[in-house]
Amino acid sequence: MATVTWNPDVYGRYADERARPFVDLITRVGAAEPDRVADLGCGSGALTALLGERWPGSSVTGFDSSPQMVAEAPSGLPANVSVELGDIDSFQSTGFDVIVSNAALQWVPRHRELIDQWAAAMTPGSWIAWQVPGNFSAPSHALMRTLASSPRWNTRVGSLLRGAEGVDGPAEYALRLQAAGFDVDAWETTYVHVLPGADPVLEWVRGTALRPVLDVLGDAESHEFESEYAAMLREAYPPTSAGTLFPFRRVFCVGRKQ
Repeated sequence: MATVTWNPDVYGRYADERARPFVDLITRVGAAEPDRVADLGCGSGALTALLGERWPGSSVTGFDSSPQMVAEAPSGLPANVSVELGDIDSFQSTGFDVIVSNAALQWVPRHRELIDQWAAAMTPGSWIAWQVPGNFSAPSHALMRTLASSPRWNTRVGSLLRGAEGVDGPAEYALRLQAAGFDVDAWETTYVHVLPGADPVLEWVRGTALRPVLDVLGDAESHEFESEYAAMLREAYPPTSAGTLFPFRRVFCVGRKQ
């Protein structure tokens, strides 16, 4: 998984908008009383708590590779929920009845191979469900790559950012699970978020896609890069009287092993 320094406060500024795809994802998981549930790339575990509330008789474990995020685990998590350090690359699916991953697999270049391995090791009747951003061709990401590859920035950050090849579409993911013997429900949704404040799209990506760039640049260079990028974003996402409209495509896949 990519080594990225996460800031829980920055990431959490749009907590409601980031939570909605998680809820839409787990709603399609039909497990009744699973014994063990895993949430891969769980962040602070704030959303993992929903899994514990849905399945109060289950042991629910959230795994995240960021010490900063795990340290922010809420003190009021359900008693059946724990959050611990763990890398998706080293996760073993054996023994888990439900595996969930929300907006994390896109950071793992070999996640397709991992899905195949997890699916093969899971027992009949178990469930796997994930959601990944599908907006790598959107202006928010395309403009970031354009700026990063410009002469001013190319040698510093030109190779850091992912393109659309980082994730698959719902049909490709569905075929992968079907080949492993799963019944599959796969789809995509574009959420149109209405973001308040000045430069809200910049604020959004500061918590996610922009992290690899900010981790490499110092404070002065980060400010310079963000200033150029913010101007590009204002043109691509002009504010309205109600806020800035930010379309965000996401890809979902849910499967139950036959």
